[in-house]
Amino acid sequence: MNTLAKLALPAALIALPSLGLAEEGPVPGVNASTDTVFILNSLLFLVGGFLVFWMAAGFAMLEAGLVRSKNVTMQLIKNISLFSLAAIFYYLIGYNLMYPLGTWSVDGILSGVWGPGVLEAVGVTSDAADDYSYASTGSDFFFQLMFCATTASIVSGTLAERIKLWPFLIFTIVLTAVIYPLQASWKWGGGFLDAAGFLDFAGSTVVHSVGGWAALTGAIILGPRIGKYNKEGRTVPIPGSNLTLATLGTFILWLGWFGFNGGSQLAMGTVGDVADVSRIFANTNTAAAGGAIAALILTQILYKKPDLTMVLNGALAGLVSITAEPLTPSLGAATLIGAVGGVIVVFAVPFLDKLKIDDVVGAIPVHLIAGIWGTIAVVFTNGDASLGTQLYAIVVVGLFTVIVSGIVWFILKATMGLRVDEETEINGLDMAELGMEAYPEFSKG
Repeated sequence: MNTLAKLALPAALIALPSLGLAEEGPVPGVNASTDTVFILNSLLFLVGGFLVFWMAAGFAMLEAGLVRSKNVTMQLIKNISLFSLAAIFYYLIGYNLMYPLGTWSVDGILSGVWGPGVLEAVGVTSDAADDYSYASTGSDFFFQLMFCATTASIVSGTLAERIKLWPFLIFTIVLTAVIYPLQASWKWGGGFLDAAGFLDFAGSTVVHSVGGWAALTGAIILGPRIGKYNKEGRTVPIPGSNLTLATLGTFILWLGWFGFNGGSQLAMGTVGDVADVSRIFANTNTAAAGGAIAALILTQILYKKPDLTMVLNGALAGLVSITAEPLTPSLGAATLIGAVGGVIVVFAVPFLDKLKIDDVVGAIPVHLIAGIWGTIAVVFTNGDASLGTQLYAIVVVGLFTVIVSGIVWFILKATMGLRVDEETEINGLDMAELGMEAYPEFSKG
């Protein structure tokens, strides 16, 4: 999803008529083919962007379903607030930090372009467009913002039911303004990881593992929920409030992923581009199916009964697994890559519990561990990928995210406190922190 690595358009593009110009004849200085490519590429970004935006609703529904009823409103306000903060701070700082356009303060590491993002003028013409041979700036900004917001959504579910609202939102600002865009610039902004040959098509590492590392760091510092682990060290199941909502959220995320991966083709101006987008859609879909079925079968074998929450997260892990390379695999290979993601979830969830790391929605197995797997799996279908380079990037991004996230979490803990008090946690964050409940007609769950 490297904005700088824009496709070199072929000399002879398909001669589609320029939209709105066919009846009036040619316009001096306007190339009909280039005009069409600009329009179609921009359209891909916009359609892909609003599909990824819909993933925000998916995260909200998934988390609302997997937390207890006394904490549902808190998860909902966190999700709409984190998306809004991401939109503002990615505009103010993150966009130019992520895409230096070849201007570096520290070569390949730190952008030399600072300040808010700037869109093209109203009614811009072809001769004044920022990149007439490619796509509009507004469509690119809109699309990239959605990926930034997704990273923050990952953190929300892991830390549910015991973190205060405002420290979480302050962390979201740092994550979306600095942590995510800075490390993303190392790959998608043409930085040192890109120069090293690191391949991450749509963000198994750049997006998903970053959210997962930040969530893991926060979960360790925050500690588990009261009653999650008993004195004997056993895990006490804490069922969610609404598996219907959780399932809806999963299907919404599945739908949004077509924009996430398909839009990352970054071009729709040729037959090859459109064929590749359709290939990406098909591979994305079958990877999710592979992850869901693998979790379904494995939980039946291990627990004698299928586990819906594992199947939901298996589908999501399949999606994360294929995100690093959704183009080059065959349908069979994509299914297997996704299936491994589903297997990872089934084993990683109880493993985290053994370590007493409380991840309420299973985001760490889905986004971090499956994200690492997906990044490694690139080498199996893309001949340009190097296992050493893929592992190098995983380690670099992981260390950076853990160190910076840890510093921010510790500062927030020392200054504001991260965790609600015991009474608030037992009674639920909805009434104590917000004074309203999602299900006021029912008793607290």
